[in-house]
Amino acid sequence: MATLKSVQLRVFKIEGFNVVVRHRYTGRNARDDMKNIKQYQYSRMAKNDYTVSQWKRHRFQVAYPGFMVDVIDDTGHVCNGNTKLGNVRDTYLD
Repeated sequence: MATLKSVQLRVFKIEGFNVVVRHRYTGRNARDDMKNIKQYQYSRMAKNDYTVSQWKRHRFQVAYPGFMVDVIDDTGHVCNGNTKLGNVRDTYLD
């Protein structure tokens, strides 16, 4: 089992973007030092034409049902659900 911070770092390493994890029922940010969280299970990034909403629904929410997640671009803004993951990843290239 991992800490939430290590899950966030693995998402960045695999997917190429940062995330903020929040509690599903309160909407408050989850603590980075929260323990006993299963590690992010994917080893390959989702396709660039996936939307943020699709990634949340098919990858994150399946693995972490007690949490919500925001996908963050390189400027620190929360990405809209219709944004393609390829466009989010492109913000990190410069």
